[in-house]
Amino acid sequence: MPATQRQPGLAPSLLLLTAIAFAIVYGIVVAGLPTELVLITLGAAATLFSLLHGGTWEGVMDIMGAKVKTALSALLVLYSIGIIIGSWMISGTIPYFIYHGLELIDPRYLYVMAFLGTAIVSTFTGTSWGSAGTLGVAIMGIAAAMDINLAITAGAVLSGAYFGDKLSPLSDTTIMASMVVGEDLYRHIRNLMYTSLPAALVAAVVYLMLGLNMELGAGMPAAIAASANTLDGLYRLNPLLLLPVAIVLYGSIRKKPTLVVLFLASACAALLAVVVQGASLEAVAQAAVSGFNVSLLTSFNPGLDVSTLPAALASLLNRGGLYSMHGAVLFALCAFFFASALEASGILKVVLDRSLAYVRSARGTILASLAASCTIILATGNSYVTFFLTRELFAEQYQKRRLHPLVLSRSMEDGGMIPEPLAPWTVSAIYMAGTLGVATLDYAPWALFNYLGIVFSILLAMIGPWTGWYGVRRLAATESAPCEPAASTREAPRPTQ
Repeated sequence: MPATQRQPGLAPSLLLLTAIAFAIVYGIVVAGLPTELVLITLGAAATLFSLLHGGTWEGVMDIMGAKVKTALSALLVLYSIGIIIGSWMISGTIPYFIYHGLELIDPRYLYVMAFLGTAIVSTFTGTSWGSAGTLGVAIMGIAAAMDINLAITAGAVLSGAYFGDKLSPLSDTTIMASMVVGEDLYRHIRNLMYTSLPAALVAAVVYLMLGLNMELGAGMPAAIAASANTLDGLYRLNPLLLLPVAIVLYGSIRKKPTLVVLFLASACAALLAVVVQGASLEAVAQAAVSGFNVSLLTSFNPGLDVSTLPAALASLLNRGGLYSMHGAVLFALCAFFFASALEASGILKVVLDRSLAYVRSARGTILASLAASCTIILATGNSYVTFFLTRELFAEQYQKRRLHPLVLSRSMEDGGMIPEPLAPWTVSAIYMAGTLGVATLDYAPWALFNYLGIVFSILLAMIGPWTGWYGVRRLAATESAPCEPAASTREAPRPTQ
């Protein structure tokens, strides 16, 4: 805060925070107003509050500039995903996945397979974004071709992607959470199992039951076979089309620069479109920039009449491109303005600091840290900031209540990482909605793992006094919490998703 800015009182801070929460719920969920308009309006209100307490407009812009600088790589990745989807469509890479998915996957098991498949990819690559942007996009295409609920499918993709990301030793957020509290990475991951495995098991069972109870139309098998046959006739499908996917997976596992990996994957897909499909360079460029359209199929299927293609199939294929991400980036800028104004107002710090005065037990400390982590991530949209702020707020309190730092690092991930894509103004939500083609508020109720983790964290804390604190590690009488990052995790990881 500027030296001239006064710290707001508790009452006005609570009043403004409550009003903002109500306006978000009513404006976006109930009234259905454009989210961008709601965020800009609330950002203006928070800015005015800051100015009335001695803040400056330049202060808000400085904070926003820092957020944009931090998220610049993510925004460029967002544009790169648009290019990848367009180039992978014209090359036949995504249609290749869809074709074999239609042939091999029973519609009743699609939800649970979406969850398990993305979980495996995320675990081996350490990236929820990469998992959703590759396998997730293909699964969404299969669901669309099968006429299966896209919101549930997107929720399952998101759940699996974040489950794998959370438990992967290659994940930047998992590394950072352990580093912030000064604990060994693998001990941190083992401690995450107490909440992550039950949450994943419940999610998998629910997805399985949803699929088994799905009502399949009598004509669905025939429609699925027809879609597969149509795709086979539109593209030359062969295993070479998996090369772009292999590039992304290899680059993710080896932690190569994300933008470079995505560019190489797009270039490979463009080459395959020309060599394998016989597409023209002009058509490939149009697919990458403006997005793929079925009319581009005539560049390598001269006799094709695109007007005869089923409308559902055309809608499935018509997607991607650099321009398709403009809306998501504009949304991100609106979200940054809102988060910056909220941070500049100082109301979150006032409310959180005052709330800690009422925390007098181990159970209350865990619950308060979960609530604080969730509040900070939804306000800032930055898991790194959330981890550091939560540690600053609660490290001493955890030490006082004889709670091990591993419990704090787990609370930071359960409350301050996996709920992020559930709020439509965060960068992760913007990315997932743009990549999967489903609005955040539509997939959020079905992203079961993303809120079951915090549910099981709350449950372990609530029943701790009666279970001997099962799953909640306590400090021994002679043990103290580490003050510095552990040697094995002291180096900060390169920011990726």
